Amino acid sequence: METVYDWITVAIFGGLVVLFLQRSVAEGEPQDTIFHYLPPAIGCALANYVGNHGQGPLSAAIVVAVLIYIVLVLKPFGFKL
Repeated sequence: METVYDWITVAIFGGLVVLFLQRSVAEGEPQDTIFHYLPPAIGCALANYVGNHGQGPLSAAIVVAVLIYIVLVLKPFGFKL
């Protein structure tokens, strides 16, 4: 945990874990599967990797894409478009 990329991606990944755990114990039929969480998890790892290797703008773009995916596909807090 040395760079800003480490902190940002770990925070997003932690949020994904909390969202997954909250939904896995919720009543009713789950609306998503564990596979829905794979793209943003890989995106966090990729953003961290490229950020730590001097590609800050690309890392920021990946983080934005991950956040958009989370909002549009996983819909945390019942977010609807």
